[in-house]
Amino acid sequence: MSRLSDIQIDAQTLAQAARGEAAAQSAVYQALSPAVFALTRRLVADRAAAEDLFQDSLMAVFQNLPQFRGEAPFGAWVRRIVTTRCFMYLRSPWQRVRGVLPDFSSETDLVTQMDLSRALARLPPLTRAVVWLHDVEGLTHEEIAQGFGRSVSFSKSQLARAHRVLRGLLGVPEDTVCQSLAPTLRSVT
Repeated sequence: MSRLSDIQIDAQTLAQAARGEAAAQSAVYQALSPAVFALTRRLVADRAAAEDLFQDSLMAVFQNLPQFRGEAPFGAWVRRIVTTRCFMYLRSPWQRVRGVLPDFSSETDLVTQMDLSRALARLPPLTRAVVWLHDVEGLTHEEIAQGFGRSVSFSKSQLARAHRVLRGLLGVPEDTVCQSLAPTLRSVT
């Protein structure tokens, strides 16, 4: 699966889709939907909420397509729309209450054989979102902090905690650098 920032669609197809031509819109949808859904699903654990955000995000892409100026790669522009929608959901007061990082220390022995996908699913929503956005989508800590309306140290500390928890869940030695997980994370569907 490719990252949204890597998806490229020719300018003619985008112009036709912006004018509302169904065939071009279908081509854009087909190119974007797997990566948009994967990103949404990684940021939002609840499947029903992720599906709603997926639809909302793609609707926003098509509604705003006439305003796309091409100053950034199209996939990066779409990623910004998707992450903004997910950030709004994750920043809601109801989600903040649910997003406290649990203590996995007593469960570590039970989950050492867990695969990466299941380990990621064990992370709280905000923490999983930071891991995915930083390690897979390539956002900087500054971009993540801005999206969540938090400080850069928030992003860095969430990532450090997530890496520590993932190492524990996966049985990876503590001194292993988690950046090596990025290619593996990208392959998780």
